[in-house]
Amino acid sequence: MLIKLTGGKIYDPANGVDGEVRDIFIQDGRIVTPSPDAKIDHEYPVHGRVIMAGGIDPHSHIGGGKMTIARMMLPEDHIGNEFARTDLTRAGVGHAIPSTMTAGYRYAEMGYTAAFEPAMLPANARQAHMELADTAIIDKGAFAMLGSDDFFLRQLAGKADFSAIKDYIAWTMHATQALAVKVVNPGGISAFKFNQRKLDLDEKHTFYGVTPRDIILNLARGLQELGVVHPIHIHGCNLGVPGGVETTLATINGAEGLPIHLTHIQFHSYDTEGDMKFSSGAARVADAVNDNKNVSIDVGQVMFGQTCTASGDSMRQFVNTKSATPKKWVVMDIECDAGCGVIPFKYRDKSFVNALQWAIGLELFLLVKDPWRLFLTTDHPNGGPFTCYPHLIRLLMDKSFRQEAMQMINQDALKYSSLGSLDREYSLYEIAIMTRAGPARSLGLKDRGHLGVGACADITVYDDNPDREAMFATPELLFKNGELIVRNGKIIKVVNGATHVARPAYDAKIEKQLSSYFESYNTMRLENFRVSDDEIRNDGRGSLIIQPTGARVA
Repeated sequence: MLIKLTGGKIYDPANGVDGEVRDIFIQDGRIVTPSPDAKIDHEYPVHGRVIMAGGIDPHSHIGGGKMTIARMMLPEDHIGNEFARTDLTRAGVGHAIPSTMTAGYRYAEMGYTAAFEPAMLPANARQAHMELADTAIIDKGAFAMLGSDDFFLRQLAGKADFSAIKDYIAWTMHATQALAVKVVNPGGISAFKFNQRKLDLDEKHTFYGVTPRDIILNLARGLQELGVVHPIHIHGCNLGVPGGVETTLATINGAEGLPIHLTHIQFHSYDTEGDMKFSSGAARVADAVNDNKNVSIDVGQVMFGQTCTASGDSMRQFVNTKSATPKKWVVMDIECDAGCGVIPFKYRDKSFVNALQWAIGLELFLLVKDPWRLFLTTDHPNGGPFTCYPHLIRLLMDKSFRQEAMQMINQDALKYSSLGSLDREYSLYEIAIMTRAGPARSLGLKDRGHLGVGACADITVYDDNPDREAMFATPELLFKNGELIVRNGKIIKVVNGATHVARPAYDAKIEKQLSSYFESYNTMRLENFRVSDDEIRNDGRGSLIIQPTGARVA
């Protein structure tokens, strides 16, 4: 079937198209150029509408053990957010931490077609993928956590041959069906179990004798030499700590030119000026990002209201337990290889700290010049639920709306931020970069995030509403793989999304050493650790897309 979208305004930054009126043709799930005499089977007149590729969220906690804990721990999040079963959709619950299928529905209703779980513990990969498989409609993928991995830390401590370290990184990505690799408070989750309560960038782990800087540089170099497209995804040291901006700047300046991605950087941009010893370091961080082309970031914007923080950073989450709202929390070890902390939290606009966090995030958006290296996230659900994205987009595109919002928050907080002096308003082209083209390029999704010939026909059609929040909250049409899935913000068909993985090369000899390690220290055998392709495909419910990697450097 040949489908034509006629007369829309196309925003396709990957191909340099900025609001040009063009037609788009879809055939067999792909964007095509038909022959001149081709018969159009179905035409959608979309004159005056805004056309973008499907949205891509590169950092959203939607699967894995911590989300299961959060869903079970917070029945409060279910109440008033119940969604009854329909002829098409399954029942679900949740606002800040929606149930799996509901999360997929909400993403699709906003025009998103992919989201990526950024914190998959290798030992917990099977459960994470099962939850992701249940997340309806959208494509997904996951980043394997290695920063506090016992075998990896033993390799560093023992000064293993770097080729063997690369073999282990690549083997882990294969075994866990991962697209990328992440560190969370590198070494800190492990150090917490040895009674360390902080771990700075150049502070040694008391048992392994390695530093977070060692961990970051080895993984950054390893991924680069393995040809993995997405650089090491870094949740750095000292998250949420006043003065943590110094660690962030040291991480950027110490990267030795290696590609790195700093995630939810808003939580790592706090300075210590003023009576409260808490101020914005956003301008310093933005300058560093602007000056270092090897660095990309996502913001982790704070949005006001109730949410739930869920992180593998058990060291920092333990500190935050006193702020739990409501008063309950979980901080736990996972398989002696990682941990997690789940703490409900309410961001208040009259709170000095919360208002300043909100302002710092917006400052970062407005001060970082290159949208190709800056992605729109709330670190769902840590800064706020992903369903806040339309409101956040309006804050970035509409200065008057932003100024009105600033009048509603703690005014003392604004004294320690430059937000009031910033006039920038994002264009639709820049929004398309931050929410589509940029994440796709960073993650190595060759045929996603753009509307060129050969691209997967994940396409969102918006009414060009001057109220950008309303516009991005309710797309008129969403196509997934060329099929019409959403009309006027309502799901009209449910499909299963694919799982994106990357498979860099490794020497299989590493498995002999790993087999012995698993027998000695783990609770499962090596052969049971691997997540198979068949488990992802699950009798046709899911599918795998293997994204290309570059050639391995020996």
